[in-house]
Amino acid sequence: MITNTQGSASGPQPADFTDVRATNLAVVLRFVRENAPCSRADIAASTGLNKATVSSLVADLIDRRLLRETGLTENRVGRPATMLVLDGSPYAAVGIEVNVDYLTAVAVDLKGEELLSWRRAFPGGSTSAGQAVAGIAGVARRVVNRMTKEARQVLGLTVAVPGLVDLNGSVRLAPNMGWRDVDLAGDLAKALRDPGFPVSADNDANLGALAELRFGSHGGAQNLVYLTGEIGVGAGVVLDGRLRRGGAGFGGEIGHIEIVPGGPPCHCGRHGCLEVVAGLGVLLGHSVSPAEVESEIDEVVQRAETGDEAVLAQLDTLAGNLGRGLGIVANLLNPEVVVLGGYYVKLAPWIVARAEQEMLSRSIAPGGGGCRLVVSGLGYGAAALGAAARVLDSVDSGRLPGV
Repeated sequence: MITNTQGSASGPQPADFTDVRATNLAVVLRFVRENAPCSRADIAASTGLNKATVSSLVADLIDRRLLRETGLTENRVGRPATMLVLDGSPYAAVGIEVNVDYLTAVAVDLKGEELLSWRRAFPGGSTSAGQAVAGIAGVARRVVNRMTKEARQVLGLTVAVPGLVDLNGSVRLAPNMGWRDVDLAGDLAKALRDPGFPVSADNDANLGALAELRFGSHGGAQNLVYLTGEIGVGAGVVLDGRLRRGGAGFGGEIGHIEIVPGGPPCHCGRHGCLEVVAGLGVLLGHSVSPAEVESEIDEVVQRAETGDEAVLAQLDTLAGNLGRGLGIVANLLNPEVVVLGGYYVKLAPWIVARAEQEMLSRSIAPGGGGCRLVVSGLGYGAAALGAAARVLDSVDSGRLPGV
């Protein structure tokens, strides 16, 4: 169940702009999501909305099947109160992650309960953007059809991509995918024949960070960096409880910070980027086929477990370079926690301690400014889960389904 949000530390506040009712419906919905079970009086006391307004808003949300009553509680001062919880059973949010070697699709309900999770091999690094869009659309149709059979309305679809994605959902550059200037959101909406729900796209690291905020065990952190661990390396940055994308949406490209001057060439055209000295290429070789990545990583893990000295040395090199990059992150952003995702999770027993040691040694603040290096518990589906969370964020922001 969702326990965290992107909202401010002070919680949702009543609106004072044009569509007051729509915004205050979202205020009430967010409050119940964060505090359920709760009463109408609880909502009024915490949001500043008067009791009559709260009663009207709650009635509307119940009609929309976004909230439901769950009985009375007597464990409070005064008369027993009717308690409210999220409903949302007729709705689904869909997220898809496309990467160089796999595709993951998830659907969740309004409470964040998983409705389905699919993962399959996908030749994202060796197929054209047009072919990839057709493949993504095919999977999206299957998910939507499943939700329709379950009598659920799809609220939206977001696709996660490892690359520069602008605020309009266009992929400006995805080096490891070979994509440049692909209107992914627009092309996918066309391929789905204008499906009747919003279609969007975003960077996979940004969406991994959203997943950590809503579903992860470190979602309470107001300053968090999520690091992808795929063929590429990217960062999703949360500051003061909010995801920060940058002016054009291109923030977080930590993978293209130069770590080793004159080092190995990177797909971006530069040399010695973090991505090529702390990404999977260090272990697998830069010519490995995308279809072989997962099996190759499993082999690396097996060899490390048996004490293979060559593999352990490669892992140590990767961890040291990763720590050098994270030292820059610690100095620049001072996050409370850096979360390692993707294939880094499998490699964690051999890289976390070394990378954290290097990060702390390069941080000018004592103790790294309180920064900790941890491993994601969300698995390979984090970016897809975060893509679905982005749809839920739009509901939190006031884009509510009709009655």
